[in-house]
Amino acid sequence: MKRQALAAWLERPVVTNFIFAVIVANAVLLGLETSDSAMAVAGPLISALDIVCLAIFVIEIGLKMIAHGKDFFRNGWNLFDFTIVGIALLPATQGFSVLRALRILRVLRVISVAPRLRRVVEGLVSAIPGMASVFLLMAILFYIGAVMATKLFGGTFPEWFGTLGLSAYTLFQVMTLESWSMGIARPVMEAYPYAWMFFVPFILVTTFAVVNLLVGLIVNSMQDAHQEEANAITDTYRDEVLKRLVAIERHLAERSQGEP
Repeated sequence: MKRQALAAWLERPVVTNFIFAVIVANAVLLGLETSDSAMAVAGPLISALDIVCLAIFVIEIGLKMIAHGKDFFRNGWNLFDFTIVGIALLPATQGFSVLRALRILRVLRVISVAPRLRRVVEGLVSAIPGMASVFLLMAILFYIGAVMATKLFGGTFPEWFGTLGLSAYTLFQVMTLESWSMGIARPVMEAYPYAWMFFVPFILVTTFAVVNLLVGLIVNSMQDAHQEEANAITDTYRDEVLKRLVAIERHLAERSQGEP
């Protein structure tokens, strides 16, 4: 019973809002640590407050482990928080010095605290199977386009299309529409006037078709995740109503039996 009370207390809005505020404050502190002037003025205070924030995270994780027991590690978001906080506790010396930069990952805990952000991530995760198919299709298109571009334009523009890797990188720039016309397509068309017959269909297929298909998959997955959450809330409310009705019916039956 105490564990259930502790779990309920941890889910209270006051507690979750406090953790959210600590996460935001810790993000600001980690940003200030990159400023030489801020560290020169209040370096010890910033470091001390960073340690306090980390201590609060550790206490929160410990309380969650006590409240949920073995079920703590069955929740993906709990594992996410445990990993993020665990990385922050590793020593930032010698081979682990790079982990000092990874402390900013604590900001990602905002995702596990904010329900709406959780829905976005859950939608992205549920879209991975469909996204994998789209990425495979895009990889095939890029490979075909890179081979064609290397053979067509590699001799004249080796800095862009000299190798398969360079061609793939250049086509990625074209797909993102970053200076694709004035920076790449038009210079190539000065040497190959009909090069537009390669670039325009490539953009139409990759940028306007495949990428929009990927966005559509993500949006549908987020809608499905939101609908599942709404259904779960409805089921929980329905079960609670049924329990109350059963209790009322039992109470009425007991009263009717007690009457002469």
